[in-house]
Amino acid sequence: MEVKTITAPAAPAAVGPYCHAKLCGDTLYCSGQLGLDPATGALADGVEAQARQALENLGAVLAAAGMGYADVVKTTVFLADIGDFAAVNAVYADYFQAESPARSCVQAGALPKGGLFEIEAVAVK
Repeated sequence: MEVKTITAPAAPAAVGPYCHAKLCGDTLYCSGQLGLDPATGALADGVEAQARQALENLGAVLAAAGMGYADVVKTTVFLADIGDFAAVNAVYADYFQAESPARSCVQAGALPKGGLFEIEAVAVK
């Protein structure tokens, strides 16, 4: 099976030694996306803004692989504060309207760059 590295020009650069995603056959494994502005590298202000930006960044990675939100089958959401669960759900629902993917959500001890929200995903074409 061919494994292809996916780099999304419209998503922020990786903040470590990893790629945006790996395409293995018809399955795309997306690295975690923070709420970083791709143009400035700065985090959006507040958890809802970071969630929206991270989901936009995820969309850019999906698009670079010829996929979209409807192709996502599983996500993992990491929150700096699980108390933000309801606020994040409202933003998340804007991106997964037709049928929501399977999802896990956990409170992380700390996220890169002091982020409040991070999302990783698996998509299948």
